Amino acid sequence: MEQTYLMIKPDAVQRGLCGEIVTRFEKKGLKLIAMKLMVIPKETAETHYGEHKGKKFYDSLIAYITSGPVLAMVWEGDNAVQVCRNIMGKTNPQESAPGTIRGDYGMVTGVNIIHGSDSPESAKREIGIFFKPEELCSYDRTLDKWTYE
Repeated sequence: MEQTYLMIKPDAVQRGLCGEIVTRFEKKGLKLIAMKLMVIPKETAETHYGEHKGKKFYDSLIAYITSGPVLAMVWEGDNAVQVCRNIMGKTNPQESAPGTIRGDYGMVTGVNIIHGSDSPESAKREIGIFFKPEELCSYDRTLDKWTYE
């Protein structure tokens, strides 16, 4: 099974959307294998968003993501990265379809509710930034036989 990293951002935590968002991934059939509520240290945020360093929005992105608690999570499932990205919607909430998380709850790109890994390679890197290997709790669920062939 593929693993992916998701992070409910400070705006969604402040708006009380964590339960609703987690429920969407659970109802899809994905398995939550790690979760922690945390305020991201600046150094960790800079590592996580290092690919954007030097871009116009970088400083405001770091200030935003460290401004309050986030809910960091690891999810597991068949093609988990793409499935999660489909549930999240496009980066710009105004371009996201109704029924997606960003389409339903977001207004602008700068505070767009949720982050998700964009590839299996990114997922592995991001999971390693936020979780130690022993914090991942992969397990068998009896309901998986009703979710996967």
